[in-house]
Amino acid sequence: MGSNRSFALRMVLWSLLRRRSRLLVALTGVTIGATVLLGLVTLCYDIPRQLGREFRSYGANMVFVKDVVGGRLGREDLEAIRRGLSGDSLVGLTPFRYEPVRNNMLPYTAVGTSFADVRLTSPFWQVGGEWPSAPGQILLGADVAEATRIQNGQRMAIDGRNGRQERYEKDFTVVGTVRTGGVEDGLIYMAMADMEEMTREPGLADLAEASLASGGTGLAGLEARVRAAAPSVEPRLVTRVTRSEETVLAKLTWLVYLVTLVVLSLTMICVTTTMMTVVMERRREIGLKKALGAENGRVAREFLAEGLMLGILGGLIGSFCGLLFARLVSYSVFGRGLTPELHLVPITVLASALVTIVASLWPVRKAVDVEPALVLKGE
Repeated sequence: MGSNRSFALRMVLWSLLRRRSRLLVALTGVTIGATVLLGLVTLCYDIPRQLGREFRSYGANMVFVKDVVGGRLGREDLEAIRRGLSGDSLVGLTPFRYEPVRNNMLPYTAVGTSFADVRLTSPFWQVGGEWPSAPGQILLGADVAEATRIQNGQRMAIDGRNGRQERYEKDFTVVGTVRTGGVEDGLIYMAMADMEEMTREPGLADLAEASLASGGTGLAGLEARVRAAAPSVEPRLVTRVTRSEETVLAKLTWLVYLVTLVVLSLTMICVTTTMMTVVMERRREIGLKKALGAENGRVAREFLAEGLMLGILGGLIGSFCGLLFARLVSYSVFGRGLTPELHLVPITVLASALVTIVASLWPVRKAVDVEPALVLKGE
């Protein structure tokens, strides 16, 4: 039995090598198909992570508030939220505290926050000047700066009353202006420590914004974790960001599937036409084998074995090229690498083998239908 298999394998290899030029075309087609298949599927796995990072430039995609009207988040709430969001998906978590203040008797809203976290969760902020880096420094929204005519480097007096109706007043140095085209342009931003020093009410925040490199099911899971870690906190998705992200991802996924289907169809056509040509060239050889007693099943197995070897070889070469293809696309589009999905390699090889076998069925049927008497007579 072993000698028969070894002889059959040598026959298949000899047949492939004897028609190198034609079968090289089929091998190239299978390799290209496997390259595109593995490359695009790898990108399909990695695109949500890559686009999740890109979408973070549009701001936070989850907001946390107290579950009672008018309630404020405390330090323990923020720590519980951070525990619930711990992991690679957390890009940044920024607390915000809003207080009514005045300057020259005119009302404004001051916001206490962490500027280091704001730069992570709100990279779309356009800051003219510098970011505050020391106590007593603030950012003015573009509308506030225009209304007060205060320039960067000048002083600004802010006064107000805290929750206990105690009056406070402090001078700040304006180091920059914020322009977003949104509500941020009408606010005054200071460090949370300065806000707490003025109001004498530490550890409070009206809300917290989180930027999460996740979407769909991932966000729902993180939301559930936060609810479990902080029962008194209400997580809310920023639907305008999450829906846009999900829509783009869905369209890109369908595009990848469509391109993959087209490429695999072209690969099948290429293999079918090449194998059909090979069958036509080997009609006399097939007729002679059948005249000597070869059964139809043996002829069919020989051609299917050739197709299977083409599929496996093309799948292996295409898998290597597909990983390179996916890495090049990731670097050129997103500017960063990706994690190779090595478990897709055997799937790609198997898919390539199946495509070549299916593509060989019609040529094999033609080979089986060869009539030895007619072929050997030259008809």
